[in-house]
Amino acid sequence: MSNFNQQLAKVRDESGFIAALDQSGGSTPKALGQYGVTEDQWSDDEGMFDLVHQMRTRIVTTEAFNGERIIGAILFEGTMDREINGKGSAEFLWSEKNVVPFLKVDKGLEDESNGVQLMKAMPELDALLDRAKAKGVFGTKMRSVVKQANDAGIKQIVDQQFEVGKQIAAKGLVPILEPEVDINCPDKAKAEEMLKAHLLAGLDQLADDELVMFKLTLPETGGFYKECIDHKNMVKVVALSGGYPRDEANRRLAQNPRMVASFSRALVEGLTAQMSDSEFNDHLDGGIDSIYQASKA
Repeated sequence: MSNFNQQLAKVRDESGFIAALDQSGGSTPKALGQYGVTEDQWSDDEGMFDLVHQMRTRIVTTEAFNGERIIGAILFEGTMDREINGKGSAEFLWSEKNVVPFLKVDKGLEDESNGVQLMKAMPELDALLDRAKAKGVFGTKMRSVVKQANDAGIKQIVDQQFEVGKQIAAKGLVPILEPEVDINCPDKAKAEEMLKAHLLAGLDQLADDELVMFKLTLPETGGFYKECIDHKNMVKVVALSGGYPRDEANRRLAQNPRMVASFSRALVEGLTAQMSDSEFNDHLDGGIDSIYQASKA
């Protein structure tokens, strides 16, 4: 069985969740700050990304981080291009940890219009996808944001996500479409109804061999995305924590059968650079287990 088919089977069929380790330029200082690394400890972007790579390396090389409870990990481009213990990051995850590697490919968000933030243009996407495929990456992730229950704007977001998703699938990778509904959206439940209708319409237009995943905000109604999960083109629907604390994110996730976590902040909550290795592993182990149990519910 090819690596791709092994990875597809793991993501589709095994229990566990996806670790989001893909903070990029805008969110990295905050992530490092929460980890206990202050801005006076780097002088330029390269130094900042070196420090965040040290943080990510510490996370994925712990005993707690492995393929028994974690089915995949989403990487930032700079992480993909670096090494972990002498191997390319994607290769290390799969060969050493049995964790399927994904890559964040979006280049950030446009300003809000029609109550949404579309993704910025990605003119270099084909070249990035070729490079990712060569490095052993299985799939990709790209984020846009719904701020208001505006049907026209939400349709724009979904159309853009599927358009780029088809480009990614054509390269032999599995795209994670992430049209995030902001948890502070004034009419979040209504926005989710609009979003689901457009997502199902988009799924129905896919060819049989165009496989996708969704990464969605934890919905106001339990089991809300069941039709998406059941669709023939769906590999997995995963949930973002969206700013909810871990306990609240886990509570909401447990109300959504067969939807699994893809948490970032909620995964690394409470981890600091100052912890001893044993403290770090034990704290991460507890967080991983709580998210795993909620994903199994």
